[in-house]
Amino acid sequence: MATGNIITPVGSNGYPLPAYQLGASQNVAYNAAGGASTQSTVVGASTTLILVAATLGTGNGVRIAVGANPTASSTTTLLPASGVYAISVQPGWVIAVLSNDTNTGSINITEAANWG
Repeated sequence: MATGNIITPVGSNGYPLPAYQLGASQNVAYNAAGGASTQSTVVGASTTLILVAATLGTGNGVRIAVGANPTASSTTTLLPASGVYAISVQPGWVIAVLSNDTNTGSINITEAANWG
């Protein structure tokens, strides 16, 4: 059996980039600011990390809240218009989302485990 080196990708600052084992994924539609907050389905019984992908184009981001029964509002955590964010959760929690402006759309949530 051949052996080789494990290559760990590094960022522009020279530090290793995190690697994740990906699990279940879901899309969560959100309403415009002033509308009702929308919740995801609960994360798995062993999930402690989720990746939230927000691809909002020219929007002004979304507001999120995480917990057993959260409600997103104009004062909860703001996720900028695009990116992937790693968020620590507890098993059985949900994420609530609401637009930060008049846009509607959806975000993607993927259950993950930190792999490296």
